[in-house]
Amino acid sequence: MEQKITFDKLIRWIGITLLILTVLFMVNYLSNVLLPFFIAWLLAYLLYPIVKFVQFKMHVKIRAIAIIITMIGVIGVIAGIMYLIIPPMIDQFAKLSDILSNWAHHTAHTNNITGLVQNWIQENQGLIENFLKSKDFSDTLKTAMPKVFAVVGQTANVVISIIASLITLLYMFFILMDYEYLTSNWIRIFPKKNRPFWHELASDVERELNNYIRGQGVIALIMGILFCIGFTIIGFPMAIGLGILIGILDLVPYLHTFALIPTAFLAVLKAADTGQNFWMVFGSAVLVFCIVQIIIDMIVTPKVMGKAMGLNPAILLLSLSVWGAILGFIGLIIALPLTTLIMAYWQRYVTKEHLDKEIEKK
Repeated sequence: MEQKITFDKLIRWIGITLLILTVLFMVNYLSNVLLPFFIAWLLAYLLYPIVKFVQFKMHVKIRAIAIIITMIGVIGVIAGIMYLIIPPMIDQFAKLSDILSNWAHHTAHTNNITGLVQNWIQENQGLIENFLKSKDFSDTLKTAMPKVFAVVGQTANVVISIIASLITLLYMFFILMDYEYLTSNWIRIFPKKNRPFWHELASDVERELNNYIRGQGVIALIMGILFCIGFTIIGFPMAIGLGILIGILDLVPYLHTFALIPTAFLAVLKAADTGQNFWMVFGSAVLVFCIVQIIIDMIVTPKVMGKAMGLNPAILLLSLSVWGAILGFIGLIIALPLTTLIMAYWQRYVTKEHLDKEIEKK
């Protein structure tokens, strides 16, 4: 039967639309304040199973102590992983410094680099003085000063970020203290007649988020193993450490591409140490990147995420392309859980397929 659109319904829809727009505007306006809270809630969500294990399985009855033990354990695991990565990287830097120093000595045919620089300054003292007095130098100085202040501003942002991190840890601690109460009573902010809708939606979000985190963790583990194997085969420096780093970065989809920066540095080091051509060394590493990425995108991600989240591989690739085009890098991160959530909402409240399933069960 056709439903008539009454004036009351129209006003209600307009009101709901305005309310949603207002909430989105407020969230965007207060994003700097709300971001630490949301990050803390996500961390609490991830650490809550460990806190429960410490509290009930290890018989640490006081929740605060269980949270502290969990945080110390997680920090210890992170420190152990960093220990496997950072010290070898520092050794590689020291090795590169020695190689560059030897190259400079052989090129200049002298060990007194400082004396060579002083002689050059004395020979070109007039040119240097003229340059310092020229208009070009003053223009360069005027251009550089704003960049200096920008660096100072970035330093201040780093300090603010550290403070925000401490605030995030405090948020996380207090959320974990009353996690059960908060997760079961947040729905009371809505009117009683609307609570079933929000309860079902929250259940869908929790289910899909669990599936997504589990699937992405498996993909990151497989990617780390494949990179360890690939770098070991080509004899690349820090093969295991670099593979572990790439696997950790891939916990956020496509963030592992930033590992190309230390990869290029290690390629320079190997080329300088062995005398091989840099482009051959770096090209072999890039080839490993390409092969592993193809395996992950074409085989692993569709199989793992398709099974974990119940999506067809073609839908997975389409969702990554669409959300990546709309929201850029952030779109790639949220593409899979957001697509699954939208489909779950559509099936529950538009097509109402869950009713058909309930009828079939009966």
